[in-house]
Amino acid sequence: MSATDDELTGLHNRRNLFLTLRRQITYVNEKKSSLALLVADIDGLAAMNNAYGFEFGDKVLQHVALQLQQVARAHDFVARIGDDRFAIILPGIMNKGHAELAAQKLLRLLHLPFESNKARVKVGVTIGVALCPSHATHGDTLLRMAEQALVSAREAGEHLLFAPDANQNADRTEFWDLEIELAGAQQRGELAMHYQPKVDCATLKPIGAEALMRWNSRSRGLVPADLFIPVAERTGQIKALTLWAMNTALRQAGKWKHAFGKLSVAVNVPADLVVAHDLPELVQNALNLWHSDRVQLALEITERSLVVAPEVSFKVLSHIRDMGVKVSIDDFGTGYSCLAYFKNIPADELKIDKSFVTGLLEDPASAEITQLIIYMAHRFGMSVVAEGVENEPTLRALQERQCDVVQGYLVGKPMSNEAFQMWLDAAGGVRPEVPKDMFPPDLRLDI
Repeated sequence: MSATDDELTGLHNRRNLFLTLRRQITYVNEKKSSLALLVADIDGLAAMNNAYGFEFGDKVLQHVALQLQQVARAHDFVARIGDDRFAIILPGIMNKGHAELAAQKLLRLLHLPFESNKARVKVGVTIGVALCPSHATHGDTLLRMAEQALVSAREAGEHLLFAPDANQNADRTEFWDLEIELAGAQQRGELAMHYQPKVDCATLKPIGAEALMRWNSRSRGLVPADLFIPVAERTGQIKALTLWAMNTALRQAGKWKHAFGKLSVAVNVPADLVVAHDLPELVQNALNLWHSDRVQLALEITERSLVVAPEVSFKVLSHIRDMGVKVSIDDFGTGYSCLAYFKNIPADELKIDKSFVTGLLEDPASAEITQLIIYMAHRFGMSVVAEGVENEPTLRALQERQCDVVQGYLVGKPMSNEAFQMWLDAAGGVRPEVPKDMFPPDLRLDI
């Protein structure tokens, strides 16, 4: 242990964190990559010291330090930066969701009570997160924003909050207007389902599609999904939208005309619904209403859905699979999922995060991760989908690695239900008059 390490926990101290953070941010700015800074504060440490003594409090600090080290990857940096405050630098993250998975893993590890000297307590933490370059491009500012997010989380009674985006506070009115408009979008007929084709990686035969919701607002025009879906989640509208999407996708898929046997239609389900005990009943109601022997329903969930409350989500998803519905884990490969999940994971399919697929040809690490996911999935009886496939060299690389299914602009962009029917006709040898911009120019289906 060096003189600059924390003596109690063996972690780096605040000074070391500052030095490393500044060095890492310089690298991020030069390489145009990204990193996340998580700051975690122990809830009620002073009360534990008063109730059980300072020796017990020290053991709690050591316990939290150990859990942080369990979360950290080999190149992450963990430090104790205050009496009851810790930080972890996560370089090389692909997106905000990766940082959230790391934070959720820490919360999950601390879920079990800590016991020492006959005292047994639930150790809670509050976490604030800031991203570089999204929230700040200087170390001091990034740390300050992460700590401010922590304070806001505690005031709101939340365990985890991200620093606000630069325009978030100035956009309150826009948020409320969007929420009000979204509430009536379904009744006004502004919502529609689009479908992105999925094909067999080896034969390029169509095997199904991912159903994606689109909102064409009467006043705003086409509203991006990454704008209105978070609004729906924060305002409690996501359940109704998901049920509408599931019923609409099943109804439309049942009318597709093709000669490809049973096609799958995958509907995205948010994490909050995956832990809802009534999800199996809602899925069964949709199946009863729109059952078709030519359609295989699949639910796409994120890794986060498994990490937040695995004891609940595993049970719910297992029940759904018993109903004959497939389960697909979207954006797989972030690095924070426990490999032990593979032996019990209630899923039929893994979708490799497209950040790895797009880097497959140039980035050795992405290639290794892709190969590992395919190998592990096959060992445990799951198929693998690679999304974000945009060119033939990437397709050939995935074929060499025995990937099962591909999805991306090389095959087809998301398209309306009518356009998807035309795509199926074209894939089956029927060549109707199709607008030139209906399909990307590099579409190839050698069936």
